[in-house]
Amino acid sequence: MEYIKIAGTDLEVSRIGLGTWAIGGWMWGGTDEKQAIRTLHEALDRGVTLIDTAPIYGFGTSESIVGKALATSSLRARAVVATKLGLEWQGEKVHRNNSRERIFVEIEESLRRLGTDHVDIYQVHWPDPLVPAQETAEALSRLLEQGKIRAIGVSNYSPEQMKAFAQFAPLHTSQPPYNLFEREIEDDVLPHCRENGITTLMYGALCRGLLSGRMRMDTSFEGDDIRKVDPKFSGERRSHYLAAVSELEKLAHDLGKTVLHLAVRWVLDQPGSHVALWGARNPAQLEPLEGVCGWSLSQQQLARIDEIVAQHVVDPVGPEFMAPPFREAKT
Repeated sequence: MEYIKIAGTDLEVSRIGLGTWAIGGWMWGGTDEKQAIRTLHEALDRGVTLIDTAPIYGFGTSESIVGKALATSSLRARAVVATKLGLEWQGEKVHRNNSRERIFVEIEESLRRLGTDHVDIYQVHWPDPLVPAQETAEALSRLLEQGKIRAIGVSNYSPEQMKAFAQFAPLHTSQPPYNLFEREIEDDVLPHCRENGITTLMYGALCRGLLSGRMRMDTSFEGDDIRKVDPKFSGERRSHYLAAVSELEKLAHDLGKTVLHLAVRWVLDQPGSHVALWGARNPAQLEPLEGVCGWSLSQQQLARIDEIVAQHVVDPVGPEFMAPPFREAKT
């Protein structure tokens, strides 16, 4: 495993972090708690130290499972726990709320579910245009002073939103979507983070399974699986993405790797890209971890990847469909 220091803190994290959205079950067709706990333990045993979760993942389910998995002090000490704030729900209706009042409620709920006295990295899940950046940032700065959190992060923020936030609180991490099919952040977010010493935690490294090597044209999704509404998985567009994956598999094979290894390594090898979040819900899905670390792609190989994607993905779409709705402004 490779490790990196989060700038401005004393935290060191693995460059591959365990993403726990699927473990929460919601939008992933349910969950198996015992298997999820085994997955968390397997990740720690394989050298993964960063565990990324959020209250909205299963409406508290993911955080509770992480808390149970890290229930002993020795396991908690091995993990850097990152969670989030700012998505409120009623039933399965979700909206953004980054208000000071909501933040102080959410931190206590997260600490309770996680069974800990502090969160290592506390991240604003999505920007909320109804709440001034100053209000959100100052609330998180207060939690940092109290020792309830050890680092402050944002997710899905633009450079302008990060600049506004950073006027009122230290900003240690940014968590945007990033994979070799979804590269929008290369134009703005990634350069901003490089220039300002912000550690990046990239989510979606396998593009919701498209880059796992297991996806086929006849792969179906059950229940509330988010891929049922992801435009990448529909009709002709899916065939374009899978044609690219087929070519990427050939390139990976020449390197003695799988397309999954190639995709995660690609994320780690981009300038200013520090951590790739790896979603897993059973221990077997972590077996390829060793094949990702300890090597790098050459400039020639990176260029070939760009050629393959440009050739086959003629109608690219980003991850915008995942954005949760805003609250209605009070009149």
